[in-house]
Amino acid sequence: MQIFDTHAHFDNDREKTAAAIDRARAAGVTRLMAVGGSPELNSAALLAKSLAPESTRLALGADRDQAGGPSSANELAAEVRTLLAANKCAAVGEIGLDFHYAPETAKAQCELFAQQLSLADELALPAVIHTRDADDATLGVLDEVPWRHDSPRGIIHCFTGSPQFARRLLDRDFFVSISGIVTFRAAGNVRESALYIPDDRLLVETDSPFLAPVPMRGRENEPAFIVHTVEFLAALRKTPAENLAALTFANATSLLG
Repeated sequence: MQIFDTHAHFDNDREKTAAAIDRARAAGVTRLMAVGGSPELNSAALLAKSLAPESTRLALGADRDQAGGPSSANELAAEVRTLLAANKCAAVGEIGLDFHYAPETAKAQCELFAQQLSLADELALPAVIHTRDADDATLGVLDEVPWRHDSPRGIIHCFTGSPQFARRLLDRDFFVSISGIVTFRAAGNVRESALYIPDDRLLVETDSPFLAPVPMRGRENEPAFIVHTVEFLAALRKTPAENLAALTFANATSLLG
């Protein structure tokens, strides 16, 4: 069984990251995307890529937590542009909106999000998008910024929304990625959406080091743990785990290489 973890964050620690990648490989995770979103996360993603260049894809960006700080959206987007020019990236990310924790920076988040979506369009790179408690604003920014390519526009990562929101994102040509949250007892809405997403738009991820799936809850998440999410999601969708791993691997490869 080959698995593609489409969203993993790492520490800027060579020994720890190398060990996590080795454990992932032993668990069947033959490809993963190391994802940035801040100067620290971007640096750690670059380290992960350097340790496993053939099996690791790279996404670099400035996420919603960077908005509203001392650097303007223009300055942050310029920094991301420089990073993307200097490194072979599969995607721009993670970027997006989160009004749950920082509603006071909503305007700045939208501006930073829009600028990086424009950059993704310019470079013909998919975007890796976070959205929480910001459904309408996310759709609004997506509709304001053009995507002038025939390829899918990107990934809505760690999806926790309703099937109705998933439909609106699918209509805008996104893949939708399911994390270990789907295994949580109280996550009935995520399971409902996970059943709704069509085979050709489904991805899986850990979002490590966060959101370790059952039965690993309480531990720091890592790519090797995605096996539990794949097995749970396969049972939910009534298909063998090998089949679900294969179709999500093919979907991720088609988008990210």
